[in-house]
Amino acid sequence: MSATSGEFVILRWNVLSAIALALVATIAAAAAAAQPQFEQLRIVAPAAPGGGWDQTARAMQQVLLETGIAKTPVVENVAGAAGTIGLARFIGAERGNGDALLVSGLIMLGGIVTHDSPVTLADVVPIARLTGEYEVLTVPTSSPLATLDDLLRAFKNDPESISWGGGSAGGSDQILAGLVAAAVGIEPRRVNYIAFSGGGEALAAIVGGQVTVGINGLAEFAAQIEAGTVRVLAISSAERLPGLDAPTLREQGVEVEFENWRSVVAPPGITADERARLADAVEAMVRSAEWRELLARFRWLDRYLAGDEFAAFAAAEEQRVRAVLRELGTGASPAGRALEPYPVLVLAGLAIFGTAALVSRRRAHRTEPANATLHWRSLLLIASGAGLLLVLAERAGFVVAAALLFWLVARAFDARHALRDGVAAVCVAAAAYALFTYALDLPLPAGALADWL
Repeated sequence: MSATSGEFVILRWNVLSAIALALVATIAAAAAAAQPQFEQLRIVAPAAPGGGWDQTARAMQQVLLETGIAKTPVVENVAGAAGTIGLARFIGAERGNGDALLVSGLIMLGGIVTHDSPVTLADVVPIARLTGEYEVLTVPTSSPLATLDDLLRAFKNDPESISWGGGSAGGSDQILAGLVAAAVGIEPRRVNYIAFSGGGEALAAIVGGQVTVGINGLAEFAAQIEAGTVRVLAISSAERLPGLDAPTLREQGVEVEFENWRSVVAPPGITADERARLADAVEAMVRSAEWRELLARFRWLDRYLAGDEFAAFAAAEEQRVRAVLRELGTGASPAGRALEPYPVLVLAGLAIFGTAALVSRRRAHRTEPANATLHWRSLLLIASGAGLLLVLAERAGFVVAAALLFWLVARAFDARHALRDGVAAVCVAAAAYALFTYALDLPLPAGALADWL
């Protein structure tokens, strides 16, 4: 054999070896890809079957199974309180479990604010935002309200007579109802909103005419729209959507554009590797053709956002939701949870006895005889102060209401120093607010002084 022939044989052998190695590597990679990342992956939908969270969880289940990312993806429904019951259970039961995900989103933020939940999205591990969805206002086809103008005309004439049905209190549906009311000049607090715990329950009430108008995600109404059992009065998108004969709110003179979003989070206590494994699985899911197909089917918007960027987005959204719900009168007090009558009465009683003791001591120092019984006028002033505290604590705030109470109680015992007692009342009320809110972590309503306290 010649040298040239030998070199050719060696070259051919090298080429064949390289091809073989590449083929082996490709087969190994394909085999590795075919192996499921999770033997079992539990997906918790914090709502009853039929709603957007349930749809999202079951869409994930389908894609994870079809793509082989999870061998056995399982969906579990835990309904109640706009997802906050499911959130609390997820945090407690799944802590440290790297094989579990919870569907969350804008509605859960609303529930956290509305119910003053002791657990928040800060207590779980953010994985990714998945989808966005526009909302629709619908009525049964039998409804006399043929257009959005018909609805708004009746709403402006008698706001309380129009019932708006949708998902959980404080969620995206109620927020949209409030935004529509504000846009047409109606006090959002006058919206007669009927909350349902699950999409299926809400849909049944809307189709059955138990409420005047229904608000929900487009995907949740898709079958009823196609079947012609409901009429779409408006959609919350900026522009009309292809294939849907529905005008937007804006083109009908209501300057509102609104989008709901959904996401997934992991339990607290998982390791960095477990978080990365879950994040990789979710990313593989949203990059798949199967997921793109479901996005198109449900008319969901691709809003994938992962990692620290999603965590920052969720934190900013919580602040936005708090501000919106405070404006609409549906959220918790800006300073914290609302005052209930019992603690208000306790505070009022403490204030009365404390002020009485101070006044009695001052009189004793002046060597004036103490009045053993209160005159009826004094009792009336004290009762008026306690009543005003109950009425004004939420709207005007604790400092204003309590200062008025303290001042009236002081007047009941000694009416000679109105200005001095007024200054002292404000100081005592502010000190009590600071003590309870900042020192004892028992927030009191800030009311009109929210921007200063």
